[in-house]
Amino acid sequence: MTLNDYIGKEYEDGARGPFRYDCWGLVREIRHVVYGLPLLPSHGHVRHTMPIEFTRAYQEVAKQMEVCNPCKLEVGSVAAVFRGRVCFHVAVVVEIDGDLAIMEINPNTNCRWLRIPDFERRYLKVVYYR
Repeated sequence: MTLNDYIGKEYEDGARGPFRYDCWGLVREIRHVVYGLPLLPSHGHVRHTMPIEFTRAYQEVAKQMEVCNPCKLEVGSVAAVFRGRVCFHVAVVVEIDGDLAIMEINPNTNCRWLRIPDFERRYLKVVYYR
């Protein structure tokens, strides 16, 4: 699959593809299928309505990755979005027309890509991992 195959895919809480995804399902699939990175754990039991469990799942994966600042991003990096200490959304760094961008999915927009500054403007705190 290519990144274009994901554009417009529908959001479904807990979905891991191939027709619908939630934000974690999209991140793990693009990292693995498009960029050949190791497949991250599914955490299929975690739902959008479970912010504490979502944060625990994020912490488990983050322990195996390193924090990176935006100037050291690479394709497949994970963008974790926080409200206070709670992680409530994730997205993945992709390459669009030779530039790094963010691919995300949520209930309001389905799958789309955004330039990194546009993505960051939407949230108070974004932490990147690779």
